[in-house]
Amino acid sequence: MKLRLALIATLAASPALAAVEGKPFFSLHNTDIVVAIGFLIFIGILIYFKVPKIINGLLDKRADTIRSELEEARKLREEAQELRASFERKKAEVKEQAERIVAKAKADAELAAQQARADLEVSIERRLKAADDQIASAEAGALRDVRNKAVAVAVTAAADLIARNMNPEDAGKLIEDSIKTVEARLN
Repeated sequence: MKLRLALIATLAASPALAAVEGKPFFSLHNTDIVVAIGFLIFIGILIYFKVPKIINGLLDKRADTIRSELEEARKLREEAQELRASFERKKAEVKEQAERIVAKAKADAELAAQQARADLEVSIERRLKAADDQIASAEAGALRDVRNKAVAVAVTAAADLIARNMNPEDAGKLIEDSIKTVEARLN
């Protein structure tokens, strides 16, 4: 309340204080009156040249520009949200596809591992069979060699025995019988 009274007193006293001593308040010697008249003329010129309309037009144009920018920003925001949702969907699809690829790769790897195990078992069986065949062949060869040696030893022993126990007449007869046997077999 005191502030109001001080404000009213200041405003009421200012024209009285502004007046020059001995001159009336409403004269051109009072600077406040000259400033007020200049201000009113300035306002009149502004109204005459329709400056308030121009300013209102510019403000309206600016408001329309701001509205259109806001609308454009809103549209861009909606497009960005749509793009984001699209990217999220694509991300989910890619993730799902990657999971399918990984699952297929695991299945393929497991299948390849099983095939490799089966191939390895077949290869091991083949090598074992080949080793068994080589062993059997070596045994047969060794047995043949032993038989051949035994036959050779037996033939040599028999020849020695026959040579000691046989006389020349029996030897000639034995040779003739052997030749006849060989001729019969060849024909």
